[in-house]
Amino acid sequence: MDEITLTIAKAYPNDSGRGIARLDPHTMMILQLTPGDIIELEGKRTTSAKVWRADRIDWDQNIIRIDGFIRQNSGAGIGDHVKIKKADVKIANRIVLAPPEGTSIQFSGEAEEMVKRQIIKRSIIKGDIIPVMSTMAHPFLGRVVTGQTIPLVAIEAEPDGILSIAESTEIKLREKPVILEVTGTGITYEDIGGLSDEIQRLREMIELPMKHPEVFERLGIGSPKGVLMYGPPGTGKTLIARAVANESGANFFSIAGPEIMSKYYGESEQRLRELFEQANKDAPSIIFIDELDSIAPKREDVTGEVERRVVAQLLTMMDGLEERGQVVVIGATNRIDAIDPALRRPGRFDREIEIGVPDRNERFEILQIHTRGMPLSDNVKLNEIAERTHGFVGADISALAREAAMKALRRYLPRIKLDEAVPRELLNSMQVTVYDFEAALKEVEPSAMREVLVEIPEISWNDVGGLVSARQEIIEAVEWPLKRPEKFERMGIRPPKGILLYGPPGTGKTLLAKAVANESSANFISIRGPQLISKWLGDSEKAVRDIFKKARQVAPSILFLDELDAIAPIRGMDIGSKASERVVNQLLTELDGIETLKNVVVIAATNRPEIVDPALIRSGRFDRLVFIGPPGREGRIEIFKIHLKNLSRETTVFNWGNVPGNDNNMLIKFLTEDLGIDRVDYVKTTRNETEKIIRVINEARSVEIVLDENKEFATFKFNDGRTYNLHVRKDNGQYIIYDEKKLSDDVNIEELADLTENYVGADIESLCREAVMLALREDFNIKKIEMRHFRAALKKVRPALVEGMIEYYEKLQEQFKGGIKQEQKSYIGYR
Repeated sequence: MDEITLTIAKAYPNDSGRGIARLDPHTMMILQLTPGDIIELEGKRTTSAKVWRADRIDWDQNIIRIDGFIRQNSGAGIGDHVKIKKADVKIANRIVLAPPEGTSIQFSGEAEEMVKRQIIKRSIIKGDIIPVMSTMAHPFLGRVVTGQTIPLVAIEAEPDGILSIAESTEIKLREKPVILEVTGTGITYEDIGGLSDEIQRLREMIELPMKHPEVFERLGIGSPKGVLMYGPPGTGKTLIARAVANESGANFFSIAGPEIMSKYYGESEQRLRELFEQANKDAPSIIFIDELDSIAPKREDVTGEVERRVVAQLLTMMDGLEERGQVVVIGATNRIDAIDPALRRPGRFDREIEIGVPDRNERFEILQIHTRGMPLSDNVKLNEIAERTHGFVGADISALAREAAMKALRRYLPRIKLDEAVPRELLNSMQVTVYDFEAALKEVEPSAMREVLVEIPEISWNDVGGLVSARQEIIEAVEWPLKRPEKFERMGIRPPKGILLYGPPGTGKTLLAKAVANESSANFISIRGPQLISKWLGDSEKAVRDIFKKARQVAPSILFLDELDAIAPIRGMDIGSKASERVVNQLLTELDGIETLKNVVVIAATNRPEIVDPALIRSGRFDRLVFIGPPGREGRIEIFKIHLKNLSRETTVFNWGNVPGNDNNMLIKFLTEDLGIDRVDYVKTTRNETEKIIRVINEARSVEIVLDENKEFATFKFNDGRTYNLHVRKDNGQYIIYDEKKLSDDVNIEELADLTENYVGADIESLCREAVMLALREDFNIKKIEMRHFRAALKKVRPALVEGMIEYYEKLQEQFKGGIKQEQKSYIGYR
């Protein structure tokens, strides 16, 4: 068989702009094709593409996967049929390319060679649109940013027919734009990652009525008139609308809500009428109204007359007496509850489509799209980055990729002279590494969490002393469900929804929450009582609802409620505004209501569990009640070791004999954290026959590091005159610069643990700090902290726990376990 007809499907994200058609092995065998062969595609016009094998999931589906550019070249869209056959290919002698109308591009002197390198071995027919990427190494001039795909049109091609670009092909570029016969060179479905189902639903409602209105006539129904897309900002609502308009070939009218509003009477309604009239005249067309909530709010909630008139006019235009014809209205909003309910009915907005926060696989797809023009290093694993970016929407991932590229650029800045051309070798050597993405991840956070985001503390389980059983319970209740949810599904049980940490003050409840936030890699939202309580009726409950809504949006997430007794005291105790009672009611509903908390774990901490509302402390809400008690002797030893670890070890600052750059991170950490340099831009190493000097430089100051003659000390010489001396030792022929340990050998941690009975973690931290302060008071340049300093500190720092308080918490623990039920006396009296 020489020819076969297949259905067009969307290309894989990585194939966009590469001139590739994906076929299954059966089709390739019928047409006697091997990977790399050129095929001819015939839709409304003829074009060509290079064949690659499709993924196994697409085998025997009778589809061909091609990107938006090939679809435009063939005059066919997704779901249409094209005829394909093996092409008769000739080597191109000469190709002339020009930008399409509406683009502003200037070509630099090396542009022709750069374009040739990108399109070599590609197939082309006169009139084809060929995408070329503007990369960091090959930028265009004009209003073009790095990573942007520039469509170029083949206005001349010699000889006629399907041609292949070879080394001998002459490529010419013309800056004068050309008018295209085919519509659209903008956003295609390949530019949208992770929204396949949403795009499919939109296409059913928009493309089908425009391309095949006879289907609806045969069924005796009217075509859909409107689609309302809603979801958090940055998820791709506007992008989808532009892609649908581009791919469907419809005329696209876009207007942002605030643009319609006018201070003059009747002008706002006039603008709306003109927009619909123009769309009707140019049908088939799509009207896209962005930020719909700003022009169509609930009429009972607004005080201005203009908004009411605009809503009424919009209702009339969408479902009035006049027939609208082939005009579809797409609305977009991130505040769907604020839109007038009269709009949200069939005949106006027939369907509402939620554009939600992408999951892991969708994030991976979006990352592939935003990094396809980047020179990525081999150590960049996009699937691992997708795993770590919980709660990121498309706009956040775009910002992450851009920030990683900027981090890479900063590494190369010292080698770039602003008044000279950048060397070609440097441009070609530029790469974005995994370390650039690591740095970018610290700066780019999910936009949905900006109001509630707290920086996840760099506290690991190694920073938590003692509390072994409590730590294990929290790992089981938090880390397991978030990291291995399939295990719970296999066993047919639901993981715990909430954990209540209770115990005396200073025992480490908040510290445990910080550690689990860091170790689980989940989004961490920390809430304090006063943030939720408001004197205005309904505001407190709304604050609780909004917090839980954000937690669901950015799941998997951890919601931490510190000082729960302040937020949710026993109902009936509040004789004022009853705000806290309403907060308790809302908390009960959110924790165990109709809407499930999936991949959201709530952790609460309190040292007054007896005044927390009992309805919260039951299975289904706070399933796990974890007692965080005072540490035993072994626990105190662990806590002392944690707080004294920086004093009890020497710190390697730099390895003098290493290849320059190997130990820069250690050096930079020492300079910024210990010596107080605000920022280190780069480390420069110079050598001559007798010495080696490392210069650490930023905008404000620089420092030189020089060894003395005997190689015993390294002197840090700052440009402001300050100096700092460190020790040097020789190890395997290399000189190690180090800061010696500051804890004297006479300090006995086990003896300190015996002397600190009833001390909690916060007391031990205070004791260590007081010992250092006493040593500094004695001699500001002191080299060692001795045992006598700790003995003196013990006289000043007393334990927070007293006998009565310990007994109170022991009885309370028994009560929560289901033991004694007698009335508990508050421990406040024991202070």
